[in-house]
Amino acid sequence: MDPRRWWGLVIIALAQLMVVLDATIVNIALPSAQQDLGMSNGNRQWVITAYTLAFGGLLLLGGRVADLVGRKRTFVIGLIGFAAASALGGAAVNSGMLFGARALQGAFAALLAPSALSLLTTTFTDPKERGKAFGIYGALAGSGSAIGFIVGGVLTEYLNWRWCLYVNVPIAIIAVFGALALLHDRPGRTDARLDVPGVVLGCGGLVAIVYGFAEAEPRGWTDPLVLALFAAGVALLAAFVWWQTRAPSPLLPLHIIKERNRAGCFLTMALAVIGMFGLFLFMTYYLQVILGYSPVKTGLAFLPLTVAIIIGSTQVSARLLQRVAPRALMVPGMVLAAGGMIILTQMTVDSSYATEILPALLLMGFGMGLTFMPVFATATAGVAPEDSGVTSATVNTSQQVGGSIGTALLNTIATTSTTTYIAAHLRDPARKAQVVAEGTVHGYTVAIWWAAGIMLLAGLVAGLMVTTKPPKHGAPAPAPVPESVA
Repeated sequence: MDPRRWWGLVIIALAQLMVVLDATIVNIALPSAQQDLGMSNGNRQWVITAYTLAFGGLLLLGGRVADLVGRKRTFVIGLIGFAAASALGGAAVNSGMLFGARALQGAFAALLAPSALSLLTTTFTDPKERGKAFGIYGALAGSGSAIGFIVGGVLTEYLNWRWCLYVNVPIAIIAVFGALALLHDRPGRTDARLDVPGVVLGCGGLVAIVYGFAEAEPRGWTDPLVLALFAAGVALLAAFVWWQTRAPSPLLPLHIIKERNRAGCFLTMALAVIGMFGLFLFMTYYLQVILGYSPVKTGLAFLPLTVAIIIGSTQVSARLLQRVAPRALMVPGMVLAAGGMIILTQMTVDSSYATEILPALLLMGFGMGLTFMPVFATATAGVAPEDSGVTSATVNTSQQVGGSIGTALLNTIATTSTTTYIAAHLRDPARKAQVVAEGTVHGYTVAIWWAAGIMLLAGLVAGLMVTTKPPKHGAPAPAPVPESVA
């Protein structure tokens, strides 16, 4: 065994941390970036969705590319591309340039994530060492969101929002040199094939649907362009499913999602994350714009949510999963998360963090923690070895796609509700600032009601579709996939 393998783990974990961190680090910087680049409230969500859409839409392809050209080479290409895209985003002079850079980041993250996991698997072959390595890797991936909130707050407050993107450049440079010196790989597989039509159809369908949600805010839900985008999205996704039954090397082998429990886990994950990503967006603006928190204070305000996710996942769900059926954790988890959302629907322009916001974040985080663990464990249990990679990538894809759709949909609902409220209540020009603030919070609460309903729908899906029984006494529970971006 390679005596430098643990240093190799540091490099792999550093790259994975960078990818996970970028899903949240920009959230805290978003109000400053929006003001600096003159983004509209309807368009601001593209800073998040451009990243998650490209990441989720290309993740399955990224795994195939790693098989074809070699994991180490794909890993290094992903790092260099991610650094370049981050530098481009940091130097953005308008919103379009920032959106494009974020999409490029997502595309290179889709190369990085599967190749990092594959390198970890091939570097640590001893079962005991592999368990320890995956534990370290999973802990870093799980804590990435918390680190992202805090680092994003510090960089935005003491330097500039652009440093939330520039910070990736030195991290990636260190990781590239470390990878070249420390990581080893087998040659790529000559029999691997890329399903390019599948990528075009799948990504095209998702982009059309998300773009339709974004355009519904300025144009209205019945606008011909909005309806055409939704129709095109559905048609492209239907064509994607049809093509996957005929493709020589399908991007997503359909037998993976035909199994009832696995399909239920994918759908539960997508619905759960719709509400979670929407919450990140609204609470960032609520804390900074309405309550006047600094970026650092905002980052710290999110910490209880992340801690609750980690406790719910590692201390409660991981222990109970060996004794109870997965849905006995997933359904209560979604009900608790929805309960936290419902508490947030009561927030006003002068709510107290300690008595109104904090309990909701703790409830929401604990519920999500209860749900994430059994979703990953059940979705990847009993999968044939040749399908394990694509299955774990599909769970992560459902997570990223749910985040994309959730951010676009809930942002549109919030901004539309805010506009309607202000138009109905702005009668005295002297009260304009107060009415705008009240209208903004009203928009957030309307969107959060929708998010709570979607969380309850996730619980219903889990209860009806995930019928796996608890493991027999003494049998090992299925291990969770550590690449989860909790």
